[in-house]
This record gives sequence, structure tokens and C-alpha cells, in this order.
Amino acid sequence: MEFGHNDNNNLPLTKFESMLKTNHVLFFDSEEFENIIHHYLNQGKIALAKKAIKLGLNQHPTSINLRLFKVEIYVFEDKLEEADMLLSELYILDPTNEEIYIQKANIFSKKDDHEQAIEILKKALELTDDVLDLYSLIGMEYLFLDQFENAKLFFKKCLEVDINDYSALYNVIYCFEFLKQNDEAITYLNQFLDKSPYCEVAWHQLGKQYFALKEYEKALTSYDFAIISDDTFVGAYLERGKVLEQLKRYQDAIENYTITLQLDEPTSFALLRIGGCYEKLENHELTLQYYDRAVHEDPQLDKGWIAITKFYNKKGDYQNALTFINKAINIDSENVKYWKLYAQINQRLHFYEEAEHGYKKTIELGNYELSTWLSRGDLLIKLGESQEAIFNFEQAIEFYPENAEIEYRMAGLYFKLKELDKGTFYLKNGFKHNEDYTFILDELFPNVSKELLVKNILKQIYK
Repeated sequence: MEFGHNDNNNLPLTKFESMLKTNHVLFFDSEEFENIIHHYLNQGKIALAKKAIKLGLNQHPTSINLRLFKVEIYVFEDKLEEADMLLSELYILDPTNEEIYIQKANIFSKKDDHEQAIEILKKALELTDDVLDLYSLIGMEYLFLDQFENAKLFFKKCLEVDINDYSALYNVIYCFEFLKQNDEAITYLNQFLDKSPYCEVAWHQLGKQYFALKEYEKALTSYDFAIISDDTFVGAYLERGKVLEQLKRYQDAIENYTITLQLDEPTSFALLRIGGCYEKLENHELTLQYYDRAVHEDPQLDKGWIAITKFYNKKGDYQNALTFINKAINIDSENVKYWKLYAQINQRLHFYEEAEHGYKKTIELGNYELSTWLSRGDLLIKLGESQEAIFNFEQAIEFYPENAEIEYRMAGLYFKLKELDKGTFYLKNGFKHNEDYTFILDELFPNVSKELLVKNILKQIYK
């Protein structure tokens, strides 16, 4: 039993909490203790649940259900041996109690032995008529094993028992999507809607399948029916807006996103999409207004800061772009996308030291794209940091071996440093991998490319 608000059901809970504040121990029957414990577990109040279990077992030491709650706490705290020992005792007392099997399966699942967990849950199915939760648990275990066909089968069974089990419906569609079975998902959802024609969740999921297949008109119709079924369904308006964007109906998309702002608390996602639509409509004032609202709503939203920065970038207003990307970095200095934009903008402004620092930070944060290594290395060459540039390209070679663009740069750097053997080695390697990139020497090392030695090496290679 779940305790409600302002009704008689919460009297045992009030009585229990009042007891905790005093030294008086009051009596509760075992079912009242079960409801109290269940309430605390649902609320995530583990310490209070443990107190209730302890007091409950003091008053009802033979209660199997209360001892099963103790098992649940053991499992939650990863005390799996204690949980297993207590379950063994309970099994001797009540070998047909399906909850014992469920908790035993939970222990195996915690140990990543999902196959064994499934076997035990299937045994529990034989002991009860209340199969819904068991079907769901088995489905989840199959998901852990990446056995999506089997998982899909059991989540479908959940819906056969309870057509309103939307959690199971979402899981069925998740399996279809993971298996890239969009057409099969559409067939299933249409059959489901034949039985439950006003299920807004099914219409919403059907729209997402059509959207994935780029059948935008059908997706639009599906979202229309989702909204007819529930005109307060925020998700349907959001998805409908995305479809309208694909159809270049930006004003209609804005109207759908705006409805979500009226139905619920404003979301940064909706504000950002509205800003994007206004940008497509070339309404610069409203574009910035909504992008600004998006980052105020959620300062951690990197897409918002990036959208503002790119907006100014497109206009060639690099100074404003730099101002906003600096604000973003001040909020989240570990965001690799921010640092890459920071580097690119500083490079356009000819702030080469800052740009190099941005690319270095990008690499440190795990962005190992070839363009990042090359851009940083070229800036180091421009700044006269030859040894640091060599070190940069040596690291890059570990990720991109036998890459001509890197090899020619290494050749130019070593020739510049008068290390002729190394320069010759990398020049020959670069030519071997791609002879079309010799222009790199002319662009980055014009003085080196004019040297007689380099010209002679290139002549020999071309022969």
C-alpha cells in the first residue's frame, strides 16, 4: 500500500515518525511496517527504512516479508553474501515465495551473472499469477546481455498483460530501434494502436519511427494524433516542431515550440530550437533573444553557447564570438567543443598564441582529430616554436601513422633545424604516402623548399 496525502493511510507513518522522536516504542502490525518500509525505500530514505526494518523484526521476528526487506537493503549496500545467506534461510521456510526468487535473481544480476538471474526469474513465473513485474525483470536482464530480440519478447508480454504499461512500450520500441527495425516497429505500433487508438505514447513513438525514416508527412500526422489524444503532451509538440523544421515550415515550428513553453516550465531545448528557427528566417534580433534565454535557462547547455558563437562567426563578428565562447569556458572549462571554437576564433583574429593554447587544451581534453594536431602544429611553426611543433607532430603520428600531411611538416621542421638526415627521412616518407602534398613545404617552409639540397632530393624522388 502506498501512503497518500491527507488520508488515513498515512496515519501509521505519522505515528512511526512521532515514535522516532521519543523514547516510547509503539506497536505496529507487520503489514503496517511493510508499508512504512516500502514508503521509505520509494523515497530513497534508506536510513529510515533500516530503522523500520529493525523495529519491525523486533516486534515480528518471524515475518518473512520484513526479512525480505532486509535482504533488499543488503543487496542495495552490496552485502551480497549476507543477502544470499538470509535468502537461503527464507527459502527453507517458504520455498514457493516468488519474492525470494526475485531477490536471488537480483543478487546474480548484481554479480553480472544475468543468464542465471533469468533462469531464476523464469522459475518464479511458475509460482505466481502476478507475472507483470517478472516479465519486466526478465526483459531487463536480456537487455543487460544485449539480447534485444529476447528482451523485446518479454516486454511485449508485459503489454499483453497491461496495455497501459508505457514503460514496457518504451522498452519494446528501444529494442526495435537498437536493432534498426524501424519498419517492424511501425507495424507493431499500428497493431498496438488498433487495440488502443487513443494512446498518445504510441502515436508519439510512431512519429519518431517515421521521422527516423525521413517520412516527415507521416510523422506529422502521427504527432497530430498524439496531440488529439492528449493536448498537453509536451513531447509531441517538441517532436512535431522538429518535423516542421525539416519541412522548412519554420514559423509553424516556432508555434509548436512556443506551446511547450506555455504548457510547462520553459526548457532550454525548446528555446534553442526557436532561436534556430528565427535564424533560418533571418530574424537576427529574435535569434539572439532566444539563444540568450536558452543559456540563461541552462548555463551548462553547450549547444546554446555554441549556437550563439557560431551565429556571430557566420556574421564575421569574431570579437563578439570570442566574448561568448569565453563566457562558456568560464562556466565549463572542460568542454572540448568550447576550446576548439576558442582556438578557431582566435586564429581568425590572428591571436596565434591564444589559438595555439586553445588547440593544446582541445588535445589535452581528448580531441585527437587530425585537423586539431595540424592546426596546432602550424601555429607553433608560425610562432617559431620548432621543437614544440616537432613534439606535437610526433604525438600526432602515434594516432595517424604514415600520414603524408604530418610527414611533410616534420621534414620541413628538421630541414629548418639543419637536421638533414631526419629531414630527408620524413620527406621520402611523405612522398611515398602521397606525392601530391609537396606543396606543404612551399606554404609552410618557403625558405626550406628553395634550398638546393631539398630540390635535389625531390628530383631524385621524382625519378
